[in-house]
Amino acid sequence: MKRFGFKMYLNPGCEEEYAKRHANLWPEIKELLEKSGVSDYTIYWDKETNILFSTQKIEGETSSQDLGANDIQQKWWDYMADIMRVNPDNSPVSVELQEVFHLD
Repeated sequence: MKRFGFKMYLNPGCEEEYAKRHANLWPEIKELLEKSGVSDYTIYWDKETNILFSTQKIEGETSSQDLGANDIQQKWWDYMADIMRVNPDNSPVSVELQEVFHLD
């Protein structure tokens, strides 16, 4: 199991909507993530910068950010595109972060 961290960018004023949409996470997205080996997925919001910091555990090399070829993931990205900084395919602009310390 590998730990994976990345950051994304929330549009100003969209904090409540972002939290609301994730509180009502689509069952098919949850199933896709689980079947893809993604677990222990957490997203934190830094209100000073509107940066979303995410961590997850992955089996293999596929993180949640690598699932764009899947129709369900693409629909989720389309759904979220109005409240986040996105790429031309509506995937969230994300930056992988290098792990420098971990304590079990």
